Amino acid sequence: MSVQTLRPVYWAGTPPTRCQVTDLPITDKFVDGRASREGWWAWWHPDAFAISGAGLGKGCGQLYEKQADGRWLKTKG
Repeated sequence: MSVQTLRPVYWAGTPPTRCQVTDLPITDKFVDGRASREGWWAWWHPDAFAISGAGLGKGCGQLYEKQADGRWLKTKG
């Protein structure tokens, strides 16, 4: 049996600079995710997502973290 290595996934577009829910600045982490009750999607500051987001995972949300090279790596979800 072979072990499959997963390639890193990076944000492809222009990264957000502000949370679309709270207007907090996004500096080193953001979530592309769904609101838990309403079901709409937004770019979230992680603190706001922790309160009102649907959680991390397929169909819910993905956490991106800024890397030293300036790219945004998907680290969870």
